[in-house]
Amino acid sequence: MAVVIDGKQAAASVIESVKEKATAFESTTGGKIGLAVVIVGDDPASHAYVGSKGRMAKECGFNSVQHTLPAETTQQALEDLVARLNADPAIHGILVQLPLPKPLQSDAVIQSILPEKDVDGLHVVNAGKLFSGDMDTGLISCTPAGAMLLVRKVHGIDLSGLNALVIGRSNLFGKPMAQLLLNANATVTMAHSRSRDLPALARQADILVAAVGRAGMVKADWIKEGATVIDVGINRIPAPEKGEGKTRLVGDVAYEDCAAKAGAITPVPGGVGPMTIAMLMANTVIAAYRTAGMPAPRF
Repeated sequence: MAVVIDGKQAAASVIESVKEKATAFESTTGGKIGLAVVIVGDDPASHAYVGSKGRMAKECGFNSVQHTLPAETTQQALEDLVARLNADPAIHGILVQLPLPKPLQSDAVIQSILPEKDVDGLHVVNAGKLFSGDMDTGLISCTPAGAMLLVRKVHGIDLSGLNALVIGRSNLFGKPMAQLLLNANATVTMAHSRSRDLPALARQADILVAAVGRAGMVKADWIKEGATVIDVGINRIPAPEKGEGKTRLVGDVAYEDCAAKAGAITPVPGGVGPMTIAMLMANTVIAAYRTAGMPAPRF
């Protein structure tokens, strides 16, 4: 039976380190680390996410500022707000909650955030730094950064000699995850909807990362004996055993069957999910330390 990689425990460890670094920052500079979160519209899920981020930022000792804008906000008004936050020296990190209501253009807004304040790690400059192997001056997208931390818990920093497969090629996760694995010296394959014989590719993987949004797609007979399986999928499926109309969360991996064959595996929920907000807090600390000319911590 596989070792279960506890994302909650790993996230808690990151948050404890974040709190220590935030306290040290305030002692050194006399100011708090500042995180601004912008949300547009009234989508309940987005408001829930933003609320959890704000609470965590305050728990970490940050100055957490939330800007809540109506759904009819114009593109210009939103970009003007970002420009003001860019110019505010007390704000070290800026996060614009996605998705934005139509017809707002999210990419233009994200690219208007200063790369050094882009704590979501979505700016093209930060993506380019990751691609070029610059791990010291860019900010890494939070979910792949968190997933990579879980990989390191099993395999350490150097992945030389290991084959890794990333299923999914999104800009938000698949591509940066593959680059992180490559930067750690793994031999990386990216698979997607047009890949041929996906099970055969998977059986060669010492590290398999699934991020496609299809419940239970990865089966046990895809898994190499003893492989590390990182499940990034979050899918809500019917759960009649809980009552009429009830649902439950599952990943992209058929967990019970794959756990019997893998060496280590992340559960859903409780695996990669908790790491995302923890790495957002870590990115904010890193951004603040760099702005202050202090050596940035590593997480």
